[in-house]
Amino acid sequence: MANLNKVMLIGRLTRDPEVRTFANGGKVANFGFAVNNRRKNQSTGQWEDEPVFLDIEAFNREAGRQLADQVEQYLHKGNQAFLEGHLKLDQWTAQDGQKRSRLKIVLDNLQFLERRAEGATGDGGRYQGSAPATRPMANASRPAPDYEEQPEPEAFAGPEPRAEEDIPF
Repeated sequence: MANLNKVMLIGRLTRDPEVRTFANGGKVANFGFAVNNRRKNQSTGQWEDEPVFLDIEAFNREAGRQLADQVEQYLHKGNQAFLEGHLKLDQWTAQDGQKRSRLKIVLDNLQFLERRAEGATGDGGRYQGSAPATRPMANASRPAPDYEEQPEPEAFAGPEPRAEEDIPF
């Protein structure tokens, strides 16, 4: 039986990343992230956002991207980002003896969705250099809006028809 554990999210950071360094040189960045579920209010007929708050962990890996470093350097509270990751269940026993658990998302990939204002760092001096072109930097001093008006979702009409010569086989 096949398994799939993949999460893809677009949302905003709810707090600045908290970074810890391990004795072996590894690093983890923890931050809060919020996404909205859209639902129609049955009594008013209006579309409403229902926020979902998540905990994210980003690690530096020996081989591969140094995600904790990127999160620490480029992301701050209010920044919008596209995250790809997988679910991880944390379990522990609390001081009162009760067993506790929570789901976290471990970051596998990251893409910045806002551009940094031209010529402005907007991060209190923490930002040095320029963000990679494929991952534009946001202006961290600009607060996230409390509410953004969004149109109602349109019905999906399906893919556009293709001519037979477009099919690759």
